[in-house]
Amino acid sequence: MPEKQTLRRARMDLQEGKSPSTAAGEFVREEIEHVREGKHGARSPQQAIAIGLSKARRSGIPLPPPKHGKMKATIRRSADQDYQKGQSGEEHKPSRPASQARKVVLAREPRSTASHKSLSNQSRSAGRRRSSQQRHRSAVLAVQTKGKEGLRLAAKKGARTRAHQGGA
Repeated sequence: MPEKQTLRRARMDLQEGKSPSTAAGEFVREEIEHVREGKHGARSPQQAIAIGLSKARRSGIPLPPPKHGKMKATIRRSADQDYQKGQSGEEHKPSRPASQARKVVLAREPRSTASHKSLSNQSRSAGRRRSSQQRHRSAVLAVQTKGKEGLRLAAKKGARTRAHQGGA
């Protein structure tokens, strides 16, 4: 059961003191993998991310819906419903016809939206929308939650990437 593994990893992230959005990242990663495996497609990288965040909220990850003015009201309302459902603690069985309909619709969408290039473009454009102060704050938080070993591994990974790309 990959879904249970994802939830376990997300809960572990929360226990380690990581933010709910980091824990929800496990669900996003799973959704990206589904698109890559060909289980279904996605119209854009943002849609794949949104599906993952929705699953995270419904699974009980305490990721609050976006604040007023950040997203359209319909998106915020949907996120709020997912959040309430996840926080209620009740087990819910999704409607079978609705699940089938979603599968059929997503099956028609392209798989290329989960490619390295499209995800890279998405994360770069998301970074550009944030101020340098916001980026700095999240970097400082990452340093605090990663720990000494995590920082060492991240530095090695960065050095490997720079060497691979022929950078300094």
